[in-house]
Amino acid sequence: EEFEESAEKAKTLPENTTNDDKLILYGLFKQATVGPVNTSRPGMFNMKEKYKWDAWKAVEGKSKEEAMNDYITKVKQLQEAAAASS
Repeated sequence: EEFEESAEKAKTLPENTTNDDKLILYGLFKQATVGPVNTSRPGMFNMKEKYKWDAWKAVEGKSKEEAMNDYITKVKQLQEAAAASS
């Protein structure tokens, strides 16, 4: 399936992929695979997990299909940008 292929491709994105882009991918992946946020927001001492939770919460209204399609599109954009800059 295209979503699973994109998830594999996302693992090979360059190291200079921004944290914002990684968080967008994380939120879309969680929404596509788990659905709406099902945990409470991490505390202020766990910033990394809080940012990840916020990224997931930001796409909460999307259907699983929408989130999968957006994820696939985002991975393609990041791959194209990486190819263009190399």
